[in-house]
Amino acid sequence: MFDWSVRVYFEDTDSGGVVYHSNYLKFMERARTEWLRSLGIDQAKLKQIEQVMFVVSKHSLKYIKPARFNDMLTIKTNTIAIKNFSLWLNQKIFREDTLLLDAEVEIACIDAKLFKPKKIPPSIKKQMEFV
Repeated sequence: MFDWSVRVYFEDTDSGGVVYHSNYLKFMERARTEWLRSLGIDQAKLKQIEQVMFVVSKHSLKYIKPARFNDMLTIKTNTIAIKNFSLWLNQKIFREDTLLLDAEVEIACIDAKLFKPKKIPPSIKKQMEFV
């Protein structure tokens, strides 16, 4: 389980002060980037050296309660499964102890030039499985 926090800014909300639905995706993306960084995986180097990128291929979101302007949110990222070409994560967004959103995200590993599926490099897969 990896936790990352973010504050809701006015720009994240609609005219009613509620977080606009697509901005939850941004929060989750940032949390995934920080999760990889915490594992010692630099996505720029991954693209340059290993010639691979991680991209969202599928996601399922359940919106439970709204986040609002100035809320401090915690995004919890948990690995469900790691396969040869992809991984599945569960991401939950909380305001204190209140669950606001529950998501499952499928991440595909692709060739950085061809944009076709490519095996997750063994060293990277090992770092992810170690957690």
